[in-house]
Amino acid sequence: MNERELALEAAHRQQVEHNRPSKGEAEEAVRTLIRWAGDDPNREGLVGTPDRVVRAYEEFFAGYAEDPVKILGRTFEETAGYDELIVLKGIRIESHCEHHMVPIIGECHVGYLPNQRVVGISKLARVVETYAKRLQIQEKLTAEIANVIDSVLNPRGVAVVVEAAHQCMTTRGVRKPGVKMVTSRMLGVFRDDAETRREFLSLIGR
Repeated sequence: MNERELALEAAHRQQVEHNRPSKGEAEEAVRTLIRWAGDDPNREGLVGTPDRVVRAYEEFFAGYAEDPVKILGRTFEETAGYDELIVLKGIRIESHCEHHMVPIIGECHVGYLPNQRVVGISKLARVVETYAKRLQIQEKLTAEIANVIDSVLNPRGVAVVVEAAHQCMTTRGVRKPGVKMVTSRMLGVFRDDAETRREFLSLIGR
């Protein structure tokens, strides 16, 4: 992801935010869905549901309010010459499928080879969280995480692997529980050097 693409994404986010419905409009939409499902939004057990759903959505989709470029903006040069692989594995992912708006639950593994500068490991986890807390497909999620790390840190390489279960196919449709989807994005030396790629995959247990 280059600077132009990052700028276009930021402009798009601003446009979407400008057109964002009010909390009251969102709650009314939930009431409509309750009626469509066949229940009464005014009955005792459902009266507070629209407010609870909207507040839950604020948590589920908090990533739209975060800027991953800013998260990665503070890096450190004092690395004592460290230039080996850095891996953060087992980052829990709780996302939502953009096709059915049901949960995607899994974990993400991130690795990079620094180029003189490193970033705090919590920042890597926050970047994963930022993209996960949006409506997603797993392929796009994987690419977004890798691309922004590559663009901002300019490392010698970036590797991202995501493993997740999709409730759009485990609880509906083909109903295949226990199935996980695995996606990967390899950039720089991870794409070009098979030995470096194997080292990363070994460290994450694959």
